[in-house]
Amino acid sequence: MTEDDIYRASTQFRLWSFTKSSLASLRSTTNSLAADRVRAAIRRLHSATIDETAVDTIDNDHNREVECLSVEEEQKLVAFYCVRAMDLADHCDFPTNVKVSKATAVQFLKRFYLSNSPMTYHPKEMMPSALFLATKTENHYTSLKSFVSNLKKTTAEDVIAPEFLLTQGLRFTFDVRHPQRSLEGGFMELLDLVNGRGDPSMSIESKPDKIQQEMMDIAPVKGGSATQSTPGQMVTRIKNAHGRAKEVLKTSALLTDVYFLYTPAQCWLSTLLLVDEPLALFYIGTKLPTSSAIKPKLLITLKACRDMLQSSASVKPGEAEIKELTRIDKKLYKCRNPEKVDLVGINKAKKRDGDGKAEASLGEKTMKKRKLERENGLKEEDALFGPALGK
Repeated sequence: MTEDDIYRASTQFRLWSFTKSSLASLRSTTNSLAADRVRAAIRRLHSATIDETAVDTIDNDHNREVECLSVEEEQKLVAFYCVRAMDLADHCDFPTNVKVSKATAVQFLKRFYLSNSPMTYHPKEMMPSALFLATKTENHYTSLKSFVSNLKKTTAEDVIAPEFLLTQGLRFTFDVRHPQRSLEGGFMELLDLVNGRGDPSMSIESKPDKIQQEMMDIAPVKGGSATQSTPGQMVTRIKNAHGRAKEVLKTSALLTDVYFLYTPAQCWLSTLLLVDEPLALFYIGTKLPTSSAIKPKLLITLKACRDMLQSSASVKPGEAEIKELTRIDKKLYKCRNPEKVDLVGINKAKKRDGDGKAEASLGEKTMKKRKLERENGLKEEDALFGPALGK
């Protein structure tokens, strides 16, 4: 089984990979359904609060159609709270080896809002739950008490209440294949190549020592000098590219749709293409010969991914972006689904209903058995400690 076969068997490929058109269609459908539900919920709320005998006195605000968020406005709002989730993860100061929880939390939010709308569930309420869930799925134990201590005006109930809704939206799939892991492997290969220990593809006839020499002649990165490199200078160049590529994957890759549209390998190669194109093209050349029919297609895909990475929203929104987000948030206040505002209350109600249904669904035989077990338990207590003392 090849690496490609393994990836195609993953839930990320099967459930969370799309074409641009299918992704846009899914978001449009989600927005349309949410808008219809919001309008219906607001009508029900108005009907319940207005006296039927005073129908003629209903003001124009109640008759006016609710203006809902557009797909673009929803995307801007979700992107902003993805940035806030990253800030929250930094504030929690997770150990270096579990920083991936931040990236996972952002992907959880982005996946959730493919089938749910901010008009139904506000991203501000889902964000802490997504990060807390990510610490669990990435095997980094953080107690709920410790996690909540990092949050202002947030209770343990606020974090836990949306969790089941979140897992439903994620279709109970928690595996996120991050390109950071591919990045580390790729740069280890580049360092081996520069040290003459490389292992080129079977389709490449060059030997490791020849590849090492060819590597010294790679064109300089944009703005660099055109002199031949030494192995030491090439190692420095690779490490610099690694640092810059890592930063892109920690920011731009999380805030764009590259996870939905490209594989992890394509993401990291596009990142290398962005920070050091000559080095990226040389690396690809050690995998695919010039005569390969796949190579031109691959480069087209990588360049499209690179362009998307460059179009990322800023991790530090400017004044104009903040003004736009404030406008969207005010608009959202008027078009939120009133039946889904109190997630803590909804969660408590579900638990109560669930307990009652579970009890009602028990068979008569099971109920009698439990009653008998309780009675026997009381008899055993009396036998050991004696009956209750009389007053």
